[in-house]
Amino acid sequence: MKYIKEEAFKGTIKGKATALYTLKNKNGLVAQITNFGAKIVSLYVPDHNGNFADIVLGYETIDGYIKGNPYFGAICGRYANRIANGKFIIDGKTCQLPINNGPNSLHGGPEGFNNQMFDAKGVVKTANGEAVEMVYLSKDGEMGYPGTLTLKVTYTFTNSNELRLDYEANTDKATHINICSHSFFNLAEESNGDILGHELRINADRFTPVNDVLIPTGELKAVAGTPMDFTKPTIVGKRIDNNFDQLDYGKGYDHNWVLNKNKAGELSLAAICYEPKSRRVMEVHTTQPGVQLYTGNWLDGSDIGKGGKAYGMRSALCLETQNFPDSPNKSNFPSTLLKSGEVYKHSCVHKFYVK
Repeated sequence: MKYIKEEAFKGTIKGKATALYTLKNKNGLVAQITNFGAKIVSLYVPDHNGNFADIVLGYETIDGYIKGNPYFGAICGRYANRIANGKFIIDGKTCQLPINNGPNSLHGGPEGFNNQMFDAKGVVKTANGEAVEMVYLSKDGEMGYPGTLTLKVTYTFTNSNELRLDYEANTDKATHINICSHSFFNLAEESNGDILGHELRINADRFTPVNDVLIPTGELKAVAGTPMDFTKPTIVGKRIDNNFDQLDYGKGYDHNWVLNKNKAGELSLAAICYEPKSRRVMEVHTTQPGVQLYTGNWLDGSDIGKGGKAYGMRSALCLETQNFPDSPNKSNFPSTLLKSGEVYKHSCVHKFYVK
């Protein structure tokens, strides 16, 4: 395997030194993470022949991440996904966020957590495997969000071939929070064609339909009988171009599924993704109530990634474990309000194997 070199990530952003951290488990699986946006830069996983390949889109230098797609591998916040008109109300006060996605605020605004420098302590060995802890202090009023919020994200690569992300945050003033990791996966190998042949199962009987600017209507709709039904393993490209309003709005899949849970907050299966040529499998487990499937519909070849290759339309898919989009404005959705004295926690696990 030819890992990305640490030297390519040495620089300075906002007065802080950039770095690259390499996690490796006893089976040789490798994750590389930078403290700029706490981004997963590369993820090396074997196929059925034992050949390792990098399965996430990204860049070979820190400069690529500064100038390129702002969400490749990033931690998104303070509120991942969309908030209608960039507004919500807390205790009778309207909070106005920057508008950066049509009429909406997306992923915390143009200077969301994906564009911030995290503090990292380096790689440490734990009982569960090698880990790196990333910490970010988001000041009161940053991107319009109230409260000074401290976020800690811990990446652990276990010897069971699980890349685990544990999130913890607290605030000194009531605020809304929804954090996700936004890796773009291609289980065949990054830059190796599109993901339309990937097979996907999502553990959800319902989804949150959206309007034409991708804001949920508030309905929790059954997937049965629609192209949104992934309750059984289904080829991603099988129905992606069907004549269906939801697919028209997103140019494909860009929707939140309501995960089947026995109880709120349990760590349970969100999705299983399988790539038939490499036979790689990725299971995604989360404590969150939802997962957003995005099939790279807006990638257009203008992002030149690793090895100088262009990332075209649908060359990757994202499975963003999170709370629901626009929850601050939907009283029937799970609450995303975090108050002073409370602790925000959630976990996401990516488990890899072959079949």
